[in-house]
Amino acid sequence: MNIISLLTSRLSATLVLLVGAILLLPACATGPSHPAPPAMAADQAAPAYIIGPGDNVNIFVWQQPDLSVTVPVRPDGRINTPLAEDVVAAGKTPTQLARDMEQELSAYVRDPVVTVIVTGIVGPYSQQVRVIGQATNPQALAYRENMTALDVMIAVGGLTDFAAGNRASIVRVVNGETQQYGVRLNDLINRGDIGANVQMMPGDILVIPETWF
Repeated sequence: MNIISLLTSRLSATLVLLVGAILLLPACATGPSHPAPPAMAADQAAPAYIIGPGDNVNIFVWQQPDLSVTVPVRPDGRINTPLAEDVVAAGKTPTQLARDMEQELSAYVRDPVVTVIVTGIVGPYSQQVRVIGQATNPQALAYRENMTALDVMIAVGGLTDFAAGNRASIVRVVNGETQQYGVRLNDLINRGDIGANVQMMPGDILVIPETWF
């Protein structure tokens, strides 16, 4: 075999390998092999909001303006109000806290009627949605009813230039077991594919890896 034939043979082999690598690229870019997260059933109620440290709670006592106040939930999860000190608020729904406040105030007020409204929402750590990896502003977000991946990405400022958005995944605890679901953030944000939008759940962790290329 002369040198020209040898070079031609090697060049052909190189081209075959290069074409094969190019054909494999779409498969690498389509995203993780994890299944998409299941959609919430139409008749499935959204999880009740749980009060967390950092929230502000408006305690309204009917016909008792001196007892109606807005107070922050302390880092230890408790609140102080007139006639009721160190009441545990974190980990409860607003309705549960209202009933507890009625019990606390019943020693001073006849048949108190209390309503609790949460403002300045932060939520407990267990219900926050965390975004890590190649987001413009990775952070923990308070969960909102009907929150979607699009809502989360708007809140964190979108993807970085180095994000492999279609290989992102949601880590979720389901019935005590950790599950991982694929999500196509690049299709959602850069291509406007609303079909790639998925519902988020309290406690979800959205992981956005760095691109391989």
